[in-house]
Amino acid sequence: MATLISIAEKPRPTQSPRFALWELGFRPFYMLASAFAALSIALWGLQFSGLLTHAYLQGPLWHAHEMLFGFALAVVVGFLFTAGRNWSGQATPTGAWLMALAGLWLAGRILVLTPWGWAAAVVNTAFPLSAAIALGIPFYKARNTRNYFFVGLLALMGLAELAVHLSALGVLQVPGWAGIGLGLDVMLFVMAVMAGRVTPMFTNNGVPGAKATRQPQLEKLALGLVLALLLADLLQLSGTALALLTLSAALAHLARWYLWQPWKTLRVPLVWVLHMAYLWIPVHLLLRALAAMAWVPGSAATHALTAGAIGCMVIGMMTRTALGHTGRLLRAGPTELACYTLIGSAALVRVFLPLLAPGLTYHAVTTASLLWSCGFGWYAIRFWPILSRARPDGHPG
Repeated sequence: MATLISIAEKPRPTQSPRFALWELGFRPFYMLASAFAALSIALWGLQFSGLLTHAYLQGPLWHAHEMLFGFALAVVVGFLFTAGRNWSGQATPTGAWLMALAGLWLAGRILVLTPWGWAAAVVNTAFPLSAAIALGIPFYKARNTRNYFFVGLLALMGLAELAVHLSALGVLQVPGWAGIGLGLDVMLFVMAVMAGRVTPMFTNNGVPGAKATRQPQLEKLALGLVLALLLADLLQLSGTALALLTLSAALAHLARWYLWQPWKTLRVPLVWVLHMAYLWIPVHLLLRALAAMAWVPGSAATHALTAGAIGCMVIGMMTRTALGHTGRLLRAGPTELACYTLIGSAALVRVFLPLLAPGLTYHAVTTASLLWSCGFGWYAIRFWPILSRARPDGHPG
């Protein structure tokens, strides 16, 4: 696989002031996603306070929808547009095309807060489908068949998105949460695939002597069990059968994580944050198994995936790729460490405090929300100059 991150040996001492936000996919989408992650908690509070009474999607459904199809999907699209250029050797959206896609994403965030349900449905479904086409074109030109499945996964996210909206509009007689569940399963698979590609490589590149390894049969088993879980959710499998499936998946992903030698990365924050993020996947799967037996609330498993795996993976990849693709040294400074600490702490508080002390659930939610908003808000503030300005080494990207 082509090297995903370009490492600059030594950046030039001065940075070009040229505006470069639309020069590569990660730039606008990382900026939009981080700012939205920080602001969305406040918007959710406005809904509960009664100040957004005419919103098309409201309450927990809006929160889940926006965290998945707004925040997380934006980061995935930005990452795939950036990585896809390296994988295919072909251009991915830049300039006006990239600006149009970012505008489509932004319009979707606004429309779900209005009474215009059909407009929200069309625009929000159009975003992942448009991203799939934009990614598929360079893959097709390069005959990059190995990565075609990412195009299919983006299209599947579009179908999950459409299911949520058709349910909310009364057209589809299934709960809107079914679309959310499908989207979460797709996102879990995307993270499992990408982590398997980059985490061992980053570990061996960044930690001398780490010797992170992959075993082909275990790789197939771990990813296959995630696909089996997606199918089980479509078939509405529950009870003991679902518990056994998710427990098997948890053990497979834990074994996979162990082979990556996580204990050797503790001195390299840019690497250990990815290991921390991936550990949340077997935690999520274990909690799903317990929830299937009604031993723990299902929300614990959901937030282990969203606040834990997605939140930590996103902040780890957004810092690393933003530094690498803008020609800066791949080294975590105080900003990166603060973001990792805040997002990791938010996940721990949100998942485990309600399990250990149910009476403190309200305090857990508010504390985790504050930590989350501070973490992504700090990223947006500190990385705006990096994301919006041209590379200091003069290279494109």
